[in-house]
Amino acid sequence: MENLDKDILLEVSGLSIDFGSRHVVHDVSYTLRRGHTLGIVGESGSGKSVSSMSLMGLLPHSAKVVGGTALYHTKKGPVIDLLQLDEADMRKIRGEYISMVFQEPMTALNPVQKCGKQVVEMLMLHEKVSPQEAKERVIDLFKEVLLPRPEKIFNSYPHEISGGQKQRVMIAMALVCNPSLIIADEPTTALDVTVQKTILDLLKELQKKHNIGIIFISHDLGVIAQIADEVAVMYRGEIVEQGPTGQVLRNPQKPYTKGLLACRPPQSGRPLHLPTVQEFLDEAQGQEPDIIKNREPQPSSGTTRSDTTEAPNISTQEQVPGADTEEHVPLLTVRDLSVTYTLKRTLFGKPKQQLTAVNHLSFDVMQGETLGLVGESGCGKTTLGRTLLRLIDSASGSIEYRGKRLDQLNQHQMRSLRPKLQIIFQDPYSSLNPRITIGNAILEPLKVHGIKGGRERVMELMEQVGLDPEWYNRYPHELSGGQRQRVCIARALILKPELVICDESVSALDVSVQAQVLNLLNDLKRRYHYTYIFISHDLSVVRFLSDRIMVMRQGNIVELGQSDEIYTNPQDPYTQGLIDAIPRI
Repeated sequence: MENLDKDILLEVSGLSIDFGSRHVVHDVSYTLRRGHTLGIVGESGSGKSVSSMSLMGLLPHSAKVVGGTALYHTKKGPVIDLLQLDEADMRKIRGEYISMVFQEPMTALNPVQKCGKQVVEMLMLHEKVSPQEAKERVIDLFKEVLLPRPEKIFNSYPHEISGGQKQRVMIAMALVCNPSLIIADEPTTALDVTVQKTILDLLKELQKKHNIGIIFISHDLGVIAQIADEVAVMYRGEIVEQGPTGQVLRNPQKPYTKGLLACRPPQSGRPLHLPTVQEFLDEAQGQEPDIIKNREPQPSSGTTRSDTTEAPNISTQEQVPGADTEEHVPLLTVRDLSVTYTLKRTLFGKPKQQLTAVNHLSFDVMQGETLGLVGESGCGKTTLGRTLLRLIDSASGSIEYRGKRLDQLNQHQMRSLRPKLQIIFQDPYSSLNPRITIGNAILEPLKVHGIKGGRERVMELMEQVGLDPEWYNRYPHELSGGQRQRVCIARALILKPELVICDESVSALDVSVQAQVLNLLNDLKRRYHYTYIFISHDLSVVRFLSDRIMVMRQGNIVELGQSDEIYTNPQDPYTQGLIDAIPRI
């Protein structure tokens, strides 16, 4: 078969995939041209990754292509149906013609092999070159993908370089054999916004230079807007909307696409409630969304929190026991706090080289407010959050909770205070024991602290966080990512804490599920007057949830102030860079 249109790179038509008797991808069709980017967007489980994996023959054994064609147009003329290739022929295609950049580079790279060796191995597998020539080409490629000190990184193990650098090594590996098609599967989801912007710019530059076609998979329409020429929106295994990126994003026709766009925290103003995809789908079907029916009365849609509240408003009604009824009362007072890690020790065990992760920080957390803690990976924000709860020991300084010096309490005294100080971690799956039902996981903290309460209390709380009480005996693997995160929230709140630290607790979630969890945290705060420290690298999310924002860089506070003031009028260039890097539509 000859390629009549030299610009066409890939034609997918009627692609359908089954997992056993379950249809996961149905009748997917699209065309990709050379030098263009197709963005495939959708939530987890929509079929976007599975459909792209099938193009490289990387489907799990339980999955089977049951229909369709994927015609790959080679540069020399012949057209190959990728879905008809056996494993031996597909092995020749992978890397040389089609490459893939995976979401998590740490799991995609071999942790016991040096970065350079892994890329050299890919090159020598497909081309007859000497080891020295291969090394020189890989180092040149490391320079092209803007890796600093390429010779050093060539001889480094993956754990010795940053997340952004690991992702650039993955991009170099994808480019090393000069493929004409790259499939990028959520390549920036785990990265800071500034690193994400750098990677997106790098991909666009390399694409222009080498005339590469890119299939870019993401759940974030903001990211897709930055890189894609065309977009295909997937929902439940089907493409529900498709067309030029600008047209689809500025004038979406389908309720699902409208919902995906609306559930991102807005760039202007801070609404009390983020719309969710389900609300748009319910509205399209003529139903009143459950979340609207169950929600407390709110100000009109034109009212934002920036219009109504400048500081946390602590109601004297429905007050938590022991809570102060005055505004601007510090719940937590931190003075001159430092945390250091020992990197190297002498032969006799004395510290030889130390890293200061938190550097002489002083700030207050007010009763009933949400303090957003933002900064790039490695800035010290997670270390700070765990130090405040005494999960990490401080090197110097003081932490006061309601006048009590936490840093001076012994283990027994700290244990009695723990019910009031809780944390919600980033990954809900690793936070839960896979062998314990979610009901028992929520109940466990009550048993540990000897607090009265049983199944009825757990089921009441499950209902409050949007979980069906009938799921009490389900296991974590039977729930979605958003539902698992709600379990973690319920588990933290069962003890009726006063301070909750949310450590990147929505970073791993789809934008729609993220909106649901953010709404839940806000609703619970208004109802029970919780105080949150919300840690994230995403300033738009932090702005939506927070009353004040504290920006950290290299263990220091570079800016601290009211949320809207920081966002609209940043004083520090670093903060300005974080805001500028937020993907915009």
